Amino acid sequence: MEPITHFLTGAAIGRTGFNRRSAYATLAACLAAEAADIDVLWSLRGPVEGLKHHRGITHTFLAAPFVALAVVALLWTLDRYWLSRRRLKRHNQRDRILATLEPGETAPPPVNPTIRWQWVYLAALTAALSHLLLDFTNNYGIRPFFPFNARWYSADLVFIAEPILWFVFALAFIIPAILRITDQEISHTKPQLRGRGWAIFALICMVVLWGWRWVEHTRALALINSTQVATEPILRIALEPYPINPNHWHAVIETAHTFQTAEVNTATGIIDTDLQYDVIQKLPETPAIQAARQTELGKVYLDWGRWALLTDLGPQPIPSDDENFNPPNLPPPHRWTTIRFDDLRYQYSYLGGGRTDAPSPLTGWVYIVDDKEDAGEVYGHRVQR
Repeated sequence: MEPITHFLTGAAIGRTGFNRRSAYATLAACLAAEAADIDVLWSLRGPVEGLKHHRGITHTFLAAPFVALAVVALLWTLDRYWLSRRRLKRHNQRDRILATLEPGETAPPPVNPTIRWQWVYLAALTAALSHLLLDFTNNYGIRPFFPFNARWYSADLVFIAEPILWFVFALAFIIPAILRITDQEISHTKPQLRGRGWAIFALICMVVLWGWRWVEHTRALALINSTQVATEPILRIALEPYPINPNHWHAVIETAHTFQTAEVNTATGIIDTDLQYDVIQKLPETPAIQAARQTELGKVYLDWGRWALLTDLGPQPIPSDDENFNPPNLPPPHRWTTIRFDDLRYQYSYLGGGRTDAPSPLTGWVYIVDDKEDAGEVYGHRVQR
């Protein structure tokens, strides 16, 4: 999922009761809920390296306890810094209070926030595991048992950005804030920790949404299997989610000789597909495609792309943000060709619906020279040299 949902989930986890046990618990949960995505730093070494390591070791059960520990260590370090400043501030405040006391009066005892680091760590660990769960629910997936098992797992239930969840979490955080302000205006009492019930409500709504989408996902799968959609026996089916509408799914269907896409509406029971436009023939692999599989981009992409499609575009320039990345300039008899990598799970318009031939952010290209070597790679319009 995108960072907003991870942060909001972490905040909700912290407010389910961890914040009543210890200071910093909600902050730790927020940070740990997104900390696994620190693997984006691999992109600094190039887009192919970024793809290779995205949702890698930091998105595993093995790493989750260490991710939580790193967050707690960061907070402990910051607390040591803040603590010295708080002590100095409280000392100065106490001196000012003592200067205003009448004879016989005593200064109130200092109020220190209670920090129980075991509860801070438990909140961080719960949030770190929530990151794995949320990423599992979308169609990119995770490898939770890596490096012992490199298999990708994905539920294909929720689009990477789900406005319904944003709305639910907004309610969970805004309503308690309004109630707290109202209580202060009416009673003039010290504000208490609020929002536990609403945080639990938001997390329950998230699980209910998953359950609803799982039911519709199952119905869409059954609808395809019971309808004569493809002209050949179906080998496998992928159902990709749309945001907001749990009844709308993008289907990718594989047969022995074709890939076929379709739009499935479980509310109406309609499967919309065009046998001319929505069918992609499986063509024999060219030597250039076979060579592309052995490039660094090819190995990384095919390890991740469970519905990868390789297309030989011929001598066609690669679209790139780098103006200096030009096609190979070779003398005869040398020749070059462009191989394009697509994952059919993402070749659809997320908002409008239906398949699109436009490259997705997850599309890659590679130049192949003389059917045996590459002359540069591009992933997501960024060059990897």
